[in-house]
Amino acid sequence: MDKLTIHDMCSEERPYEKCRNHGVETLSDAELLAIFLRTGCREHNVVQLCERLLNAHPVHKGIAGLNYLDYNLLVAIPGIGPVKAVQIMCIAELSKRMSRANLKPFMIFDSPATIADYFMESTRYLEKEYVYLLLFDSKHRLIKEITLSEGTVNQSLVSSRDVYIEALKYKAVYIVLLHNHPSGDPEPSAADLEVTDRIEQAGCLLEIKLSDHIILGNRCYVSLAERGYIK
Repeated sequence: MDKLTIHDMCSEERPYEKCRNHGVETLSDAELLAIFLRTGCREHNVVQLCERLLNAHPVHKGIAGLNYLDYNLLVAIPGIGPVKAVQIMCIAELSKRMSRANLKPFMIFDSPATIADYFMESTRYLEKEYVYLLLFDSKHRLIKEITLSEGTVNQSLVSSRDVYIEALKYKAVYIVLLHNHPSGDPEPSAADLEVTDRIEQAGCLLEIKLSDHIILGNRCYVSLAERGYIK
């Protein structure tokens, strides 16, 4: 038996026809996903497959749960192969990028809270630590966001040289370090404080200020500048 497609559904149940006749806002989350995935599997049509997909994560259900499903989790779902897994990951990433793109041109990043709020959603689903370098101009506008390391914050992975090469390249007035704690607890570790001190000292020599090092948790953050660790 071949895979069930949208065309195997009766016309009034097909997401394409429902969207065209009644508007995209009338589609359920499963129907929206079905538009992109197009085909189901031998046991389920594409809408049924998408309903199962939205309930696949053991904790995070619904459309937001897609952010927690990595490639290995996706291909373990019956009916989701390598192509569909990549499609789903791209849909989730596109959604996050669209949300941030709508905000970025109008934002002034003049406080730790503003910076944390902007990056919170895109980092809270990450299962590893990522360290980012944020470059700002004199009007608190974000010039560039650069990924410095993946895995953990330590002396060997976060290079002062790399940080300030990028800062000079993009003519940044000041910089901010930002990284996530996958545990959800943003309290700084000894390594976090050591890296912060080293980057700050190097910036003093080049007259490019490290304004803050922000650690993101699950809907919370710690600013090392607010804690007094950065002079």
